[in-house]
Amino acid sequence: VAGVARRGLLVRQLVLPGGLAGTAGVAAFVAQPSPDTHFNLMAQYHPCHHARGYPPLDRRLSRQEYEVARAAALAAGLRRGFA
Repeated sequence: VAGVARRGLLVRQLVLPGGLAGTAGVAAFVAQPSPDTHFNLMAQYHPCHHARGYPPLDRRLSRQEYEVARAAALAAGLRRGFA
């Protein structure tokens, strides 16, 4: 079946505002053993409940912040995945 994972590893990274998720470090760690690891960057962070009182978690992710995370994954050598 097309689009269904049969084996391997998929890492999903939620990109947070202000770089709080440390995506560059996570990408470097994941790429170290295998740059062929599927690396999914998730940009759907949405502030709720008490997050509104904790900047920068009080806002959604900007397009620029997502692009910085994507560039970090590419710079780490990851070449499969993204979103």
